Amino acid sequence: MLPVVIVAVAATLGNLLVGWDSSTIAGGMTYMKVEFNLETNPTLEGLIVAMSFITGTVVTIFSGTVSDLVGRRPMLITSSLMFFVSGLIMLWAPNVSVVLLSRILNGVAAALAVTFNPLYISEIAPADIRGQLNTITQFACSGGMFLSYIWVFSMSLMQSPNWRVMLSVISIPSIVYFALAVFYLPESPRWLVSKGRIREAEKVLQRLRNAEDVSGELALLAEGLSPGGEDISIEEYVVAPASDFLVNQEAGKDYIKLYGPNEGVAMVAQPVTGQGSMMSRSMLSRSMLSQQGSFTSQAAAGFKDPIVNLFGSLHESNLAENEGSRSMLVTHANSIFSVGDPESSPFDTSDNLRAPLMSFQGGAGEKDRAYGSKDMLGMGSNSYLRSNSSLVHGNAGETPRSTNIGGGWQLVYKSADGGAGGGKREGLQRVYLHADPAAVSHSQHASFVSTSGYDMAIDGGEVYQASALVSRSVLGTNDILKMPEVSAKGPSWKGLLEPGVKRALVVGIGLQILQQAAGINGFLYYAPQILQEAGVGSLLSNLGISSTSASFLVNIITTFCMLPCIAISIKLMDIAGRRSIMLYTTPILIVCLLILVLREFFYLSSVLDAAITAVCVIVYESVFCMGIGIIPNIICAEIFPTNVRGICISLTSLTYWVCTLIVTLAFPYLLQLIGLTGVFSLFVGGCIITLIFVYLKVPETKGMPLEVIIEFFAIGAKPGTDPATIGIKV
Repeated sequence: MLPVVIVAVAATLGNLLVGWDSSTIAGGMTYMKVEFNLETNPTLEGLIVAMSFITGTVVTIFSGTVSDLVGRRPMLITSSLMFFVSGLIMLWAPNVSVVLLSRILNGVAAALAVTFNPLYISEIAPADIRGQLNTITQFACSGGMFLSYIWVFSMSLMQSPNWRVMLSVISIPSIVYFALAVFYLPESPRWLVSKGRIREAEKVLQRLRNAEDVSGELALLAEGLSPGGEDISIEEYVVAPASDFLVNQEAGKDYIKLYGPNEGVAMVAQPVTGQGSMMSRSMLSRSMLSQQGSFTSQAAAGFKDPIVNLFGSLHESNLAENEGSRSMLVTHANSIFSVGDPESSPFDTSDNLRAPLMSFQGGAGEKDRAYGSKDMLGMGSNSYLRSNSSLVHGNAGETPRSTNIGGGWQLVYKSADGGAGGGKREGLQRVYLHADPAAVSHSQHASFVSTSGYDMAIDGGEVYQASALVSRSVLGTNDILKMPEVSAKGPSWKGLLEPGVKRALVVGIGLQILQQAAGINGFLYYAPQILQEAGVGSLLSNLGISSTSASFLVNIITTFCMLPCIAISIKLMDIAGRRSIMLYTTPILIVCLLILVLREFFYLSSVLDAAITAVCVIVYESVFCMGIGIIPNIICAEIFPTNVRGICISLTSLTYWVCTLIVTLAFPYLLQLIGLTGVFSLFVGGCIITLIFVYLKVPETKGMPLEVIIEFFAIGAKPGTDPATIGIKV
């Protein structure tokens, strides 16, 4: 994992620059408004701060579409250049107009960094640590704020602080950011696959994963270009050790052989239609989607989104036995589901697939062949998307060994079953298989009923209850040949009308609105004024520094306290999950804000009042960064399909910038109109609404490959989403 971690950390330098800028402008405004006499013109003062947000709003309208056309990496390079130029202009700025020009360029840089760094990291990161790597962006941002406030505080101790130098230093680290973006950061492999540049994507994955065989993940990226449509279904499987009885029985038309690292079949995945007399009902009920009672009752109540329950059912069974069985699952995921059996023929007479990435056998005349239920795709060496792009791995007949796609998920294939009316579907069916670690039997007798009606008895060994998302594969069809042409024309806005995409946009846009409704940007950009008005200077009067320097010092303490909190969030992001962290941290924000409101109704000494304000601000900002401060960007980078991800990220980022702009422009007026207590009361309401929205609408996405998340949104957005109505075969 080390190569991808280093690349992700290098990319977060852009977030560090965003944090640096947000703090230096907050400190620099204290001196800038004196030089330009802005105390009597709060509109112009607010415009200087908000100009970067106005620019960011405009930039995000187009940036998503541009990134889908030219790639993610050029966006990061452009961001570094804009940071550099804006700093140079600020160093020279003789008047407010030039300051505004610098803020415009700074807005371009910040918008691109905030929008595309989480997206870039999500597209390069393995599912198991994607949340952790994306949380580093918040750590970098807060680290930039901490370093910036140290810089601002040290300059405030001077006789005549120079705000131009204070704001222009950002040009120095931006040079490092530019060098890393140009010479070190690779292009997103998902974007490369979307353009048909498969060989380049393979090389990037090999570098990031530090492995030669990345065939399973490469197949996953190709499948992500064609999310499941109407034919998507959820099926239940029993995964058991291969035995002569299972492999050779006549019921074997529908089973999938899973080959181990050694020669021969290691496990068999058999679809299940019912329960044998000896199988425990509790074992089946713990599988991914068999919790019909609670699921149906909650969905029928009309409050909790069915998608939340759909995702939640996947993670629920993992919590009970997280220690023992999960580690065992990981062990088996890396060995049992690997494909091997190099001496067997690429074509097998039984109905199963042995490799995660299948190419076409034969010449160009056979490319369009439709494979029936008894056909099998083997490994060839002459299958091309275009002349320089292929899904080829090694020599003819060589079989990729990896089907692991992260998070306990495996990507395997089976030939399509007969469709309605006895017809054949074209090509293959992809199977995203997920074994339930809690549903394991070590030494019990269990019997299952296969789809063919045969009773399968299994004595001893380890038996896994597994669920699978099954839909038509893009491999083995004409669709994969057309994708580079479609991608070259740019993203299609029609993709936003897909039910799963619309549901994902509700989640993403809602989180971005409520993030700002919780009031964080009011705290960040006007924190020195808030603390100064609350009398924080009296806390540090004995240090012999001005009240302005005292407020900067408190901000140093505040941003420093953020760092260990974010470190805890990094640790928990892929363990507790995004949804749980938000549900547990948002009530803490409400308590902090309520204390700030209620303190006005009690007589407190100036020192005590200032202490309470400082502590509440520190706790609020630190806890905010753990949850609702970073998680909306993480989730937005995870829930959209590859073909419209750039557009959707633009829409959610546009929402962020518009809401940030509104809060920033309105905050000075709100302070004058209703005071700090009134503003904090509004933020309490925003946090309460956020808590309700997260509980009802936001699903848990930890540990799931991006393409699997997209499939879940597609199936969860169908009318009447219920285990009994979406194709579960139990």
